[in-house]
Amino acid sequence: MNIVIIKYNAGNIESVSNALSRLGIEAEITGDHEKIKAADKVIFPGVGEASTTMAYLKKEGLDQLIPSLKQPVLGICLGLQLMCSHSEEGDTPCLGIFEEKVKRFIPEPGMEFVTKVPHMGWNTISKLNSKLFDGSLDNQFVYFVHSFYATVGEHTAAVGDYINPFSAALHKGNFYATQFHPEKSGPVGARILENFLKL
Repeated sequence: MNIVIIKYNAGNIESVSNALSRLGIEAEITGDHEKIKAADKVIFPGVGEASTTMAYLKKEGLDQLIPSLKQPVLGICLGLQLMCSHSEEGDTPCLGIFEEKVKRFIPEPGMEFVTKVPHMGWNTISKLNSKLFDGSLDNQFVYFVHSFYATVGEHTAAVGDYINPFSAALHKGNFYATQFHPEKSGPVGARILENFLKL
């Protein structure tokens, strides 16, 4: 199986590669358009800031390439946010694959020390609605690190709850995305990655 991880100016790419290696898959990390288009599956991970990352994607033509892909694509963390229509982080127009918008977590007044931002650590996912998940994954714990979240909308494939409900995963056509890090989510995350590889 030919798996490509898109190389761009965002962190966390090596940890995704390592997680796939543990599943017996050696992925290629590349920004080459032809290799990305030829892949069986594409992973679009990321940890970083939305506006600078979108500027890089535009410079490299990846802003046009990614939405045009026909094979299964999995966005992770910043990858999910950049696949949405707009992010409040830097007031950034994004790739527009999903119509959902990305907003900043804002704790209720007086609750700043209880519900800290970023949302960091283990939390459950529910209301699963995608081939990424099977029934045994409902209410399982996965690992999150994020200050911004995608709103719940038409393409929500899993819901998380921190300060308010948010899209823990999105799905539309051949595009899948998780706000959490499956590569850091132990056996549950490994199962989600396996489910993606089986699509």
